Amino acid sequence: MAPSLSLVLLIVLLSSPAIYAGHDYRDALRKSIMFFEGQRSGKLPPDQRLRWRRDSALRDGSSAGVDLSGGYYDAGDNVKFGFPMAFTTTMLSWSIIDFGRTMGPELKNAVKAVKWGTDYLLKATAIPGVVFVQVGDAYSDHNCWERPEDMDTLRTVYKIDRAHPGSDVAGETAAALAAASIVFRRRDPAYSRRLLDRATRVFAFANRYRGAYSNSLYHAVCPFYCDFNGYQDELLWGAAWLHKASRKRAYREFIVKNEVILRAGDTINEFGWDNKHAGINVLISKEVLMGKAEYFESFKQNADGFICSILPGVSHPQVQYSRGGLLVKTGGSNMQHVTSLSFLLLAYSNYLSHAKKVVPCGELTASPSLLRQVAKRQVDYILGDNPLGMSYMVGYGRRFPRRIHHRGSSVPSVSAHPARIGCKEGSRYFLSPNPNPNLLVGAVVGGPNVTDAFPDSRPYFVQSEPTTYINAPLVGLLGYFSTHSSWR
Repeated sequence: MAPSLSLVLLIVLLSSPAIYAGHDYRDALRKSIMFFEGQRSGKLPPDQRLRWRRDSALRDGSSAGVDLSGGYYDAGDNVKFGFPMAFTTTMLSWSIIDFGRTMGPELKNAVKAVKWGTDYLLKATAIPGVVFVQVGDAYSDHNCWERPEDMDTLRTVYKIDRAHPGSDVAGETAAALAAASIVFRRRDPAYSRRLLDRATRVFAFANRYRGAYSNSLYHAVCPFYCDFNGYQDELLWGAAWLHKASRKRAYREFIVKNEVILRAGDTINEFGWDNKHAGINVLISKEVLMGKAEYFESFKQNADGFICSILPGVSHPQVQYSRGGLLVKTGGSNMQHVTSLSFLLLAYSNYLSHAKKVVPCGELTASPSLLRQVAKRQVDYILGDNPLGMSYMVGYGRRFPRRIHHRGSSVPSVSAHPARIGCKEGSRYFLSPNPNPNLLVGAVVGGPNVTDAFPDSRPYFVQSEPTTYINAPLVGLLGYFSTHSSWR
């Protein structure tokens, strides 16, 4: 029998100079969901909890004759990027599907966060053969530092259609709508059917008119949310979620037929708004582990390979761990990798547990318990068990980032400063050494890199900017650990 990785990896995990003080995961869960209220665009509801925010961008879409109000600002700017917004919605839905049972009273707020995203995505896909994929000129927006309530930058509307395809963003949008239809299946059956019907139509469009949206809309979406990885993974991802939501044989056949053509086994240790490969393999593997889909066995093999590629001590060269124990991958905003990959570790560990299986990693094996421990170690690092003793979630713990790269948080609120603050007038708040006046509770910043260092400074946006797609997988992780906080 192959020896266990547990002893080796526990030495790696526990030897890092962290401060194990125990965490209030329920409080962190509440705050991680509240963050999405700070990112809302459009008309805010009466139960809005972050009261320093106000209505914004109410006329979005009017230049194109459509209503595109609502949705989320992706990060610290005021642009609505459809690609990461759809991925955020997918991951919030997956968090609820797998871990909603352990979210307690916060489940209702997580569901509201999903619906804020899907209500917008339904607007963006209302016209057959068209998906509106962005509102706001990113260059114009990034030239200003102003709160969303005041913005007077260009609210240009960008779309994909038959002549200008975008299978990547359309495939992700279909995935988001399909995943959300599962969330609402019992809560609101009519809304769920509407989501699934729209997901079906959007996926058919994405598949029939193939191409990358960054080719069709290069000057609008690049370098911000370029599709660097190709659109093939989003087609498989969309089909996987439609199969899970509808149980239709056509999607199973699409996945089996296109597995090789659409390169399901490529870059298996990547998962995020641009690259869905590891997520595809973990999602589909659940059916294999439940004994329901032997025809998907190769996806489980890919998922096992993914697990082995990110475990400390046996990981792939593209994955490192800092001295403090943080998972690190190349590229900006490292916490997006930490939360998304940790989510997959936790989800897969649960699938393995139910099937009473382990992951073979060469001559070694990794148990479901070990996968959970690695995921929990990453969550604990975010919440303060790190060399700086700093929580990277705003408002959680005694020490957290105070100068995050976020326009609305750093500029005085409308209630504190009713007069308009113009495009360049906000620059003094961007450059100020003072803490942000408005606490964006629950925001998780890009965080440190392999050195475990963190500059709490707005200009260092890679480290100090929060994003919706950092928080979305973290909601699921915190939902689980709020009930299962022991290491075993």
